[in-house]
Amino acid sequence: MRETTAGGGVFPARGSDEEDVLKELEEKTGGDLTFDSGKILGSMCTHPHPLAVKVVQRYIDRNLGDPGLHVGSQGVEREAVDMLASLLGLEKGYGHIVSGGTEANILAVRAFRNLADVEKPELILPESAHFSFIKAGEMLGVKLAWARLRDDYSVDVKDVESKITDNTIGIVGIAGTTGLGVVDDIPALSDLAMDYGLPLHVDAAFGGFVIPFAKALGYDIPDFDFRLKGVKSITIDPHKMGMVPIPAGGIIFRERKYLEAISVLAPYLAGGKIWQATITGTRPGANALAVWAMIKHLGFEGYMEIVRNAMELSRWFAGELKKIPGVYLVREPVLNIVSFGAKELEKVEEELKKRGWGISAHRGYIRIVMMPHVRREHLEEFLGDLRGILKGL
Repeated sequence: MRETTAGGGVFPARGSDEEDVLKELEEKTGGDLTFDSGKILGSMCTHPHPLAVKVVQRYIDRNLGDPGLHVGSQGVEREAVDMLASLLGLEKGYGHIVSGGTEANILAVRAFRNLADVEKPELILPESAHFSFIKAGEMLGVKLAWARLRDDYSVDVKDVESKITDNTIGIVGIAGTTGLGVVDDIPALSDLAMDYGLPLHVDAAFGGFVIPFAKALGYDIPDFDFRLKGVKSITIDPHKMGMVPIPAGGIIFRERKYLEAISVLAPYLAGGKIWQATITGTRPGANALAVWAMIKHLGFEGYMEIVRNAMELSRWFAGELKKIPGVYLVREPVLNIVSFGAKELEKVEEELKKRGWGISAHRGYIRIVMMPHVRREHLEEFLGDLRGILKGL
């Protein structure tokens, strides 16, 4: 047997006491930022809701990859999918709770490709689209046709139309871009998709748990969901503003045929001939149950209050940034995301990180996301540091 010292990367010959393992793990993760600290301002994830944590802990052993063993959990997942579909304007949806927006987007592209059955498939998407589509293109052999953006950072619909060819398998629109929270003109994209007989996928990984509630609060945001006939699939992530533990994404299709087009037979499972549509085979049932539990617990009104606070905080924060000399907004916030630039931005980012702030400026601006863990006092502290740094430049 091979011995190793504590903290080594070699498989240990002998096990350690539970208390010692936990202590060492605590030491090794000591450099992690936590949501409770209030220092994480650039993430689209948040501290999970206490109820969701309880659900995951209680049902941690459930595997939706083998639903024959967990028939009840499979039924709960179906209810969760239908509740998400209902939120998105569809009476009955087809899909799954998956690992996140990346898997959901890949599944949508795969469904479009399989149903299109063209030799050299092409997908049209905005320049603002998430990098997961690059993965999808590489994995699925789909060429990506990037459509340019307008001055307001939404996709240029006319440019989208100009890129349609006989090889086009579908169009992508974004409802809450990763960098700026911009919502594309999905109604116009839907009309375009209908005119050309193409399916439209909406990546609402972030916006899906924001826009329905923000619209109910009176914010002027374009329609983006299944109320638009051209929309055939939507990505929505409960592990973002839904406050479900990671991983918990969602893919919802308008029609069963899209799900069937990506399903493969898994014949050896306890349920008999099981058809799997997800990329992962074994997948956590507990997180799907947590999605169901959170929707049941908070309901539309509960989530609306969370979004109300986030939207109001974003408007206040944008106003405060405008008061700081040398700082400019990239654009007025659409959702609960505020992005700004400043002189010597790389230096500003470096100094902010030295003060412990979890932000990034690699896009050419700093993005602050008003997630449920972000409070006004956190932002006031951040603004104080920002002002001090700019004065010292």
